[in-house]
Amino acid sequence: MSGRANAFSDEGARDPSRPKLHRERKRALYFLGIGGFCFLLTLTVNYGLKFTILGARPTSAFLIANAAATVVSYYLSRRFTFGDVVHGLKRIQFIKFVGMSTIAIGITAAPVYVSRWIFGITEPHVSFVVQEIADFIAGPIIGTLLGMIFRWWAMKKFVFLDTLHKRTEIL
Repeated sequence: MSGRANAFSDEGARDPSRPKLHRERKRALYFLGIGGFCFLLTLTVNYGLKFTILGARPTSAFLIANAAATVVSYYLSRRFTFGDVVHGLKRIQFIKFVGMSTIAIGITAAPVYVSRWIFGITEPHVSFVVQEIADFIAGPIIGTLLGMIFRWWAMKKFVFLDTLHKRTEIL
């Protein structure tokens, strides 16, 4: 017989983990896309608030912006990233999502707080431009990265439990 697999041989059998791997890649891409969209939303709301009504309270502006993006993120994550997951009760899932997102918002805002209030990178001590660059690096870059890592883990672990695709492994 030739080295090629045919329809009747086991040589061409598909890897059983392949659909799961494809599903996880697709979820990760959706998660990153939604995260990117919510990142832009956060920036827009954050700088809109920061340069208008909350100029003296940058951490508050950042927290409000993240809260707004979290609401959008829940809907989009439920619809697209975890759309193939068998969902439990929506109220319980939403409560879990809000709980995990509250922790994630704290993780995301922590670098801004540290930059401003612990390291003292504020306008009287540094120029306005340096302050804004430090805020941008601390919040939207470092904070968002840490928050996204936590969200990805927490959403899979606690909120969008994939009971349909779980398999018991036999040791």
